[in-house]
Amino acid sequence: MAIPAFRQKFADEVSTPASEQVTLDGRIMSIRRAGSKLVFLHILGGYQQVQVMVHLGSLTSSSLDPETFKRALHPLRRGDIISVTGRAVRTKSGELTLKALDLPAMISPALATLPEKLTNEETKVLNRHVDLLVNRRTSDTIRLRSYIIKSMRDFFHEQDFLEVQTPILADSAGGAIARPFLTAATAFSEKQLSMRIAPELWLKRLVVGGNDRIFEIGPSFRNEGLDTTHNPEFTTCEFYSAYFNLTELIQFTESLIARLHHDVDQIIATQLTSLEKPQFLLPKGQWKQVEFIPALEDALGFRFPDLSKPDALGKLLSLLGERDASPAILDMPLNKLLDNLAATYLEGASLNEPLFIVNHPACMSPLSKSFICPKTHQLVSARAELFIAGREMANMYEEENDPFEQRRKFELQAQSKDNSEAPNEEGAAEIDESYVQALEHGLPPTGGWGCGIERLVMFFSGASRIGDTLPFGNLKNVMSLSQAARHP
Repeated sequence: MAIPAFRQKFADEVSTPASEQVTLDGRIMSIRRAGSKLVFLHILGGYQQVQVMVHLGSLTSSSLDPETFKRALHPLRRGDIISVTGRAVRTKSGELTLKALDLPAMISPALATLPEKLTNEETKVLNRHVDLLVNRRTSDTIRLRSYIIKSMRDFFHEQDFLEVQTPILADSAGGAIARPFLTAATAFSEKQLSMRIAPELWLKRLVVGGNDRIFEIGPSFRNEGLDTTHNPEFTTCEFYSAYFNLTELIQFTESLIARLHHDVDQIIATQLTSLEKPQFLLPKGQWKQVEFIPALEDALGFRFPDLSKPDALGKLLSLLGERDASPAILDMPLNKLLDNLAATYLEGASLNEPLFIVNHPACMSPLSKSFICPKTHQLVSARAELFIAGREMANMYEEENDPFEQRRKFELQAQSKDNSEAPNEEGAAEIDESYVQALEHGLPPTGGWGCGIERLVMFFSGASRIGDTLPFGNLKNVMSLSQAARHP
């Protein structure tokens, strides 16, 4: 019987031993010897512990004397995995206990010493399996990740979405602006393959194919920097729904985050007790929205030039130069410059309440529909980003479904890459001819949405580093495992 099942089944047992014999398997987490005839163990299994009482007078074997009993239990050590048969009882203190009928049987000895705790970060990285055993918060954070993914899947299935898996390897990477990992396949030795940076274009092809509501939760790879919130290998969730507009995407997002908030609150209260419940309160009404360009203009104190014109970058840099902008900002291409300005002046408004930044300049979103904003008369995209506690949680927009307009946007994006003098501008998407051809078969008006799973887990668990949300940490941690093995 599994330890969680044992605890549940005998939760109401009070004093007398249960008549049913059960066998529990688990890892010894503590040993306490109370004289020559009594030993208490705590064993771990299924993320729960239970006490085992081994008393010489309660064992079925009558041939054991105190010395033999002592010698039989002496080899047991913290970390050993044992099997023990007995009956459920309650101790005088009320603790549910398995009263052993036979001596515990060793089924897997721990040859390395299991420490009481790990505090050194390097030691944790090199011994993640030990970290998971002795640091409850580490284990609970990884478990929370699983619960969040399950909650999201349940939510999408309840809304009649179909879960799919799309290719990770292809001859080109698309769906985002990022540098891909490149590799090769024996079957196509003459071609260079890319690992996907986003599943977006594949998923929209499936919408063209009649799958009106689809989602995917899976890995993506970007050959870029590594910091506390970014890892080259990460997990995303993307969904696409035919006939969703931006307003519906925002409403759907509010419902999904509220559902996750509720489910996480419940699971932390009942099972993942080393974590703190989310302290961030969600509004009961409509969440706050700010428009990208008007909000930035107010923050900067000047009106933007026409951002769709070829000279927009130069004019904007000139205006920023008058404000003593940093050299790093002045070296950025237009789309990254605007993104940096939003990070500096707008995203902080999400520290105390969720914030949707909407209607980004069209140059920042080559895959989204665009329109002339009646307030600013700028060409903007039908897009929104959700920020909570200063971090981006989700990105969503109405998908560009005009093949001619999509081709034009791809060409402008490629031209922007070619014309950029910024040394770090990499990974601009090429024109994906097969995707443009797919649009010629008709993509219905579609709303698309994406988020990083690790970002969600960081927010709901309180983790400060993306590596804390991954079973073996970030790429740097994984690479460290190639070092010579060292016991903590």
